[in-house]
Parts: sequence; structure tokens; C-alpha cells
Amino acid sequence: MSIRKVLIYHLGSLGDTVVALPCIHLIARAFPDAERRVLTNFPVSGKEASMESVIGGSGLVHGYFKYPLGTRSPKKLWILGREIRRWAPEQLVYLTRPRGKIPVYRDALFFAGCGIRKMVGIPYSAKLREYKVLDEDDRFESEANRLARCIRELGDAFVDKPESWDLRLNEAERKTADGFMPEGAARFIVASVGTKVDVNDWGEGNWSDLLSRVSDRFPGLGLVMIGSEGERRKSESVAAKWKGPKQNLCGLIPPRVSACVLEKSMLFVGHDSGPMHLAAACGVPCVAVFSARIEPGVWFPFGFDHSVIYHRTDCFGCMLVKCLEYEKKCIASITVEEVFDAVREKLDHG
Repeated sequence: MSIRKVLIYHLGSLGDTVVALPCIHLIARAFPDAERRVLTNFPVSGKEASMESVIGGSGLVHGYFKYPLGTRSPKKLWILGREIRRWAPEQLVYLTRPRGKIPVYRDALFFAGCGIRKMVGIPYSAKLREYKVLDEDDRFESEANRLARCIRELGDAFVDKPESWDLRLNEAERKTADGFMPEGAARFIVASVGTKVDVNDWGEGNWSDLLSRVSDRFPGLGLVMIGSEGERRKSESVAAKWKGPKQNLCGLIPPRVSACVLEKSMLFVGHDSGPMHLAAACGVPCVAVFSARIEPGVWFPFGFDHSVIYHRTDCFGCMLVKCLEYEKKCIASITVEEVFDAVREKLDHG
């Protein structure tokens, strides 16, 4: 009997959703006639983008269940389980970031309690929760590839193919984006200077200096800032010395319209962030500034035409949110000159 209902378990916001795109496309191919719904978290503030805001309207999934992130309330989990049981999915595809062994088994028990008997992708083994080392430079596999390994029994996710990252943007979204392009700029770049993690923040002064130098070198170039409403003030400040046309779109447009703006840009510049992954999915070259809190490669942007600036310090892979003891020496050691040279090289040959 063919599968009629598939539940996808996926937590995260913008970057996590974009990185999961190849697997979401694979699930759609594997179960083309099934109704596909996602159990996912919906952010309680405007600082993060929900999965629905990233792939809603794409046809890749058909609906959502709201996961109460971080809850330990038996009542809330019982209500959620009841909703899932009523829908009665026959198949679960587990598609979320690696966690410890105990949470994985706890999740499996929860879904079994929801009446789901067929489950794919649950990383019971440590090998499925850990990242492989790929080469002699000790670069690690990406999260996209780890997820693809977990659900390999469904088929090949074709992580290295651009079509696997297709957001399926529509003409209405592209038409909306046309109204947000920087006026009078034949060419423009997109920048995003926000981050959810303090250790990943390169610093307002560095970004201001960088954008000022880029504007001096390319005086007719346009600039678009994207991000959340909470990043609007910071974006306004770092772009204050920009000489060409500019637009601060932080908090004004949803992720899919941001993607349409990115499609027409020359370059993305920013932190390791959701907007960076969005830009890479749209085929836009990125100059990305990374801390060393995570192993190199895990969250690097998809594709090959990028300049990822990552200084591998002896404390790499620390997973810290705030670095007090070493004062963020990994990202603090990245100079404005280093990032400017990468931007200039991209624009000179763009």
C-alpha cells in the first residue's frame, strides 16, 4: 500500500531550513502522492524566520504542526501527540540537527506513541550524529550532507546539484521584490550583519569600516541590507558612510522576497547566518565571515564560488555562545583588509 501521509520532523529557522532543502526535495520525490506535513517550531519573536516563511507556497510540503520548542509540559506534548495521531501519518522522516543519544531515543518513543510505525532518518548511531572529516585539511562534511546520509534509504538527495536547493520562487514574489531594489544602481550587493550568536558577531565597527571601503572603491555600487527588524538599527549604522544608492530592508520583507532580491545581486557579504544560506541557495557568490565555534565546513555556504573567511584557532569547535576567556580570538583575528580583499576580488571579476 502506498504512503498517503508523511510527517517530517524539522526544527530550526532560516538557515536550518535552507540547508535541509536537498532532503526536502528528496522527500517530495520519494512520496509524490502523499500529503506531507512538517512538525516544526514557530518563533515567538520577529528575530527568526519560520520554516513556513521560507518554503511556504513552494509545494514541497502541504502543512505544519507547531512544535512547542523547549517545553517539558506533559500536557502540551500530549495535546501535540493527539493532533498527530488524529492526522494518522504512516511515515516519519526525521530531519533535524544532531543532538545527544537520549533526546534521539526520546523523540523516537514520542513518535511511536503517536502511532507512527515507519521511521526514516533517526540518528540512533553516533556516526549519523557526527560529521565526517573530508580531506587532509580536516574540513568537515556539511550539515546538508549529514542529513542526506541519515535518509539515504529514500534515495540520493543530490546535495551538490543547484536544483536541489531550488526554493521554487514565483513570479508574484519576484514582482514584489522589484519594488525594493536600490534606485539608480545598475549593480548592487546585499549585506547582512545580524547574528543570533554573540561569538559569531564580527563587530559593528568592522562592518562599518568594510562597507565604507567597498563604497570608496566602487562608488556607483548599490547596497541592500537584509535581516530582521531587530537588526535594522545596526544595519543603518554600518551603512551610514555608503556613498551609492542603498536600501535597508531589515524587517520589511519576508525571506522569500529577500531571496528574489538576492537573485539579482552581484554578491552577498555577511556572517555565518540564515541570509548567507539563502544567498547561496540562489546561486549568489558569498563573502562570509565565520567564527571557529563550529568545525570548518559544517555550515559553510553551498557551492564553490564563495570566499569563506575562517581562522582555525586551537579552540575551534567550542560551540560557545559567548566567549569571555579568549575574547572571541577566532573571529576577532579576521581583519577588515582580509574581508575587503575578498570582496574586491569578487566585484572586480563579477
